[in-house]
Amino acid sequence: QVRLVESGGGLVQAGGSLRLSCAASGLTFSTYAMAWFRQAPGKERTFVASIGVPGKNGDYSRYADSVKGRFTITRDNAKNTMYLQMNSLKPEDTAVYFCAADFNIVGRTDRLVYDYWGQGTQVTVSS
Repeated sequence: QVRLVESGGGLVQAGGSLRLSCAASGLTFSTYAMAWFRQAPGKERTFVASIGVPGKNGDYSRYADSVKGRFTITRDNAKNTMYLQMNSLKPEDTAVYFCAADFNIVGRTDRLVYDYWGQGTQVTVSS
């Protein structure tokens, strides 16, 4: 059974930082592209960042324009874990953050292609 478990969310002031983690089990983590999405109340789930499979010409990251230069996505295949370092947080970053796994080499931006999802972790940025 595949499980993706997010952690690291919380309440932070604007300008602060958080690091989210996504621990994966039940799948061969190193063969999946991974991504973070977020969903604010009353809004659709949107792409935040993705990272491809290392060593397969897909080992690069993509970011939504709204988070470029502030967020960094990484993965540790030895630990079956993905991370999202979030710096310079803004109130508009407030959302539930979800991790997702896609059996693909390249990390994609379309949420519909992702095979597995975590339950989400709440990030709240106060002004």
